[in-house]
Amino acid sequence: MTTPEPILRTESLTMRFGGLTAVRDFSIDVPRGSIVGLIGPNGAGKTTVFNIITGFYKPTQGRVLFDGKDITSLPPYTVCREGISRTFQNIRLFTNETVLENVMIGCHVRRKAKWWMAPLGLPLFRKEEEEIREKSMKLLEAVGLAQLANENSGSLPYGAQRRLEIARALATDPKFLLLDEPAAGMNPYETRELMKFIQSIRERFGITILLIEHDMKVVMGVCEYIWVLDYGVRIAEGNPDEIQSNKKVIVAYLGEEYVKYVEN
Repeated sequence: MTTPEPILRTESLTMRFGGLTAVRDFSIDVPRGSIVGLIGPNGAGKTTVFNIITGFYKPTQGRVLFDGKDITSLPPYTVCREGISRTFQNIRLFTNETVLENVMIGCHVRRKAKWWMAPLGLPLFRKEEEEIREKSMKLLEAVGLAQLANENSGSLPYGAQRRLEIARALATDPKFLLLDEPAAGMNPYETRELMKFIQSIRERFGITILLIEHDMKVVMGVCEYIWVLDYGVRIAEGNPDEIQSNKKVIVAYLGEEYVKYVEN
């Protein structure tokens, strides 16, 4: 059986903030077309890894390769144009804009018309703006929010805001999508729907997904492979069954005293 070609590779990533090492020697290969997870206790370095991959941080050491290209030193907007998009742990919508306008903003990273064409009302700008509107409506239909297109995004229920943030990320036409705790704050029903949603967008848009998540039902339910961080160091990797039975992982989450108590 051949292993799918990695779409993303990190090589010995290390990130230091003064005397604190947030991530140390972190290397992974993410297979193209997969749904994979990065988990670990609070403060393990997961979001730091996301920030390095997406260009918000430049690592102290190591490289990030995407589609065979070194993107380590690229700024976030260029990383996005290369085909990597993300959501954030704390939802970052433009709350004073409509649902439709939020998605349209995501489309602008690919627009060809120049900003100065807008006040002149040039045909190229108007045509592209209409295409962006149509594309955004289709994305809202795909995430089940089309009927709310003209609502203020800040008025949406929490689960719908999460879907909207993902729709905005999809508007950038990514090949690789990073989801930072997408189930945070969701009730059990919303979480079950989110799991179906994540699987459906992989199939519908043909993208690779890497997610950070504390809800183990989500991780074990959708991820095909998982890496585990603790204090910035990778302590385990494997499929969901292997991770659930890994003693190092159990100790990291529940503590060594708990493990000793259960064993005795």
